[in-house]
Amino acid sequence: MTDTTLHNPDRFMVDLRQILSQGKKRIGLLLGAGVPVSVRVNNDGKLDDAGTPLIPDVARLTQIVVDDLSPEDRAVIEILRPELGDNPNIETILTRVRRLSQAIGPAEVHGLNGNAYGEFAQRICEKIGTIVARSLPEEPNAFTELVSWIGGTHRDHPIEIFTPNYDLLLEEAFERARLPYFDGFTGSHKPFFDPTSISEDSLPPRWSRMWKIHGSLGWEVKPDAIIRTGSREATQLIYPDHLKYEQIARQPYSALFERLRDFLTTPDTILICSGFSFFDAHICAVLDEALSANTHTAILAFQFRPLEQEELAVKLALRRPNLSVYARDGAVIFGVKGKWRPGEPPTEEWKSIRRTFWESKDEGESQFVLGDFARLARFFALAQATDIARKPESTIDDKADEPDGLPAAGTGNA
Repeated sequence: MTDTTLHNPDRFMVDLRQILSQGKKRIGLLLGAGVPVSVRVNNDGKLDDAGTPLIPDVARLTQIVVDDLSPEDRAVIEILRPELGDNPNIETILTRVRRLSQAIGPAEVHGLNGNAYGEFAQRICEKIGTIVARSLPEEPNAFTELVSWIGGTHRDHPIEIFTPNYDLLLEEAFERARLPYFDGFTGSHKPFFDPTSISEDSLPPRWSRMWKIHGSLGWEVKPDAIIRTGSREATQLIYPDHLKYEQIARQPYSALFERLRDFLTTPDTILICSGFSFFDAHICAVLDEALSANTHTAILAFQFRPLEQEELAVKLALRRPNLSVYARDGAVIFGVKGKWRPGEPPTEEWKSIRRTFWESKDEGESQFVLGDFARLARFFALAQATDIARKPESTIDDKADEPDGLPAAGTGNA
């Protein structure tokens, strides 16, 4: 990162607030595993900034699951680890176990045959399900604030949420707010997955779309359909190995990934990422392809860590200028990496609004905070609180050397 390239966060947050408040833009959200980590609770399940994450990140999830397995299962994982690269997570382990269960049949590898590996995979899923089956705190929280923003504006297009998370926190937030959403399932007794309905937009815009692209708690395979049981104990279809299933079980994942691709290749679209590490090769391949094919799509990635630690996101953003990465200490915007430096507030009112995305500390250090999903959800919720009038560009910061406004589809004309 050079010392001469500076990005002014005020410019981009002015435009983003305008987009969020107007309800005219086609907006999607990609919510990764870091999202529930931002909601911290105490031992009683109450919100507590000093508490532990509602659901741990993937690294911590891996440690908890492995530690909770039997000594025999842990021994198999230790044997498999050298085959899985550096620091394999629970999803990598689960994928290898499932592929062994499919490939070896009655033969044995590391003392287990195919059926034994299939049972092992199910035990891993049950452990994962126990950990991610948490419920939302009763108090208002980041999830309820996000849903409040979704339901607070008349929209020309529905909000589309894509998430690899297995938990039911978003579903709880929508249902608590009595806001309708569609997740690809239809019916009331045992709702079944209907891939045809995913490709159509016949529901009104007030119905949000929620796409669980890695499966979910509560999904179950039946001989002729995938059904949604509503039970947190159903863990068969979380983090699938796409090669494992027959056609009926592949339907959700192929249809949902195709929906992500279609969304990103629709003109004048913006996808906002939060809690997404860019480690998932399948999702990143779709993002990369869409960014290349459709220059009228913008992706805004709000990352929790400093820019130098967000290597995968930065690498993609440097190659695709319609992907912007907003990190704690800097950003990549229009393919240019730079440090943050706010300018003069565009309005007197903006001084208070700036505190929703910029944190100044007593010792002089400051940072951009929207990489924290809780802060981003609050920023969304407050987007409709005040109408911001922008001053001419010359009043903002003549020293920041990047172009004005959000890149590509994220311009000020929502």
